[in-house]
Amino acid sequence: MGSSEPLEGQERERVCDYPRPPALVPSGALVEVRALGKLLAETRRSLKVLETFHPPTYYLPPEDVRLELLEPAAGRSFCEWKGLARYYDVVVGERRLERAVWSYPQPTAAFAALAGWFALYPALMDGCWLDGERVIPQPGGFYGGWITSSVEGPFKGDPAHPELI
Repeated sequence: MGSSEPLEGQERERVCDYPRPPALVPSGALVEVRALGKLLAETRRSLKVLETFHPPTYYLPPEDVRLELLEPAAGRSFCEWKGLARYYDVVVGERRLERAVWSYPQPTAAFAALAGWFALYPALMDGCWLDGERVIPQPGGFYGGWITSSVEGPFKGDPAHPELI
């Protein structure tokens, strides 16, 4: 995974060079997310988390997410860097994507800018696009990274690299 060529004029980022602890970086790229046949989100104001051996995870501002398609879901998870996450289902009519979206209502001080913003699992969506390029979901099921032609692996979660799982 991550072996496609970068788009013209675009430099390739090596995820092994991303920092630990992770960095939070603003992005002006056009992010589009479709789920259950609906446009779930569209923005040019995302924040991306860059962490060693992970493709970027994009966090979207609540103003640019169709909040009426989200319902709070059971369960929480804890990230040593960002804090306690809560989950949401994406619901359209009778169809539901369980725990497909998450946010950090009260993140740690280093990630305070993420408060109330939403991230999602690209593998559960109809599709996610970054500046028109369809995203490849980070392997492993647990991760929410967005693989594009601008990032180079190996990626955590990839079964071809068990040392990173």
